[in-house]
Amino acid sequence: MIIQIYTVQTPEEGVALAQAGVNHIGITPSAIGLPGEVSNQTAKRIFERIGNQAVKVALSVDSDLSKIVAMVQIVKPNILHLCGDVKLMTPEKVAELRKLLPPIKIMQAVPVVNQKAIEIAKEYQEVVDFLILDSVSEDIGGIGAAGFTHDWKVSREIVCQSRLPVILAGGLSPENVAEAIRVVRPWGVDSLTHTNQPLGEGKFRKSLERVRLFIEAAHAADQKLASQST
Repeated sequence: MIIQIYTVQTPEEGVALAQAGVNHIGITPSAIGLPGEVSNQTAKRIFERIGNQAVKVALSVDSDLSKIVAMVQIVKPNILHLCGDVKLMTPEKVAELRKLLPPIKIMQAVPVVNQKAIEIAKEYQEVVDFLILDSVSEDIGGIGAAGFTHDWKVSREIVCQSRLPVILAGGLSPENVAEAIRVVRPWGVDSLTHTNQPLGEGKFRKSLERVRLFIEAAHAADQKLASQST
């Protein structure tokens, strides 16, 4: 079970999460008011400190290809996580973006609002390497960081039909991740909101204790499923 944790804001935080057993470490390089965003230069420094201790994931809500390429060239992630408006960042545009990028992998966010998510996932799986199934909040730009769950039955259907690795996100916490894994059976699970330590005024840092509990619960659920299938 792959564990992906957002959003890291300092090099020290990144190293601590890697040492705790996080597989994918996510950063939000942005300047538009996204939760936990950092500058491109700060993101670069964080990834440099993490090195090969974890897979480095950088998020973008942009639909301007030149801005995305510029960010990737500075930050140098292993995976580019696209979570902008699917009406603006279409599969055709993602295919165009891939031609402009260095050889990195692309993770596409799928907004699981209703059954349409299944068709959206099918369209994107032709041009990306991973899918991440996430919730959507009207208060936050892009797909994700909503802090609440969506219909896991729809997510399960996407997992069953997809030939790509699928990460489940959207309101996952140490308290509900085991049930999410039981229902959806994803390749990986992602957490942002519910592994944070709030600092007030919308600011936060990662709670290492909450992250450790999340990892333990996810791996225990995965092992239970594996034992049941043998």
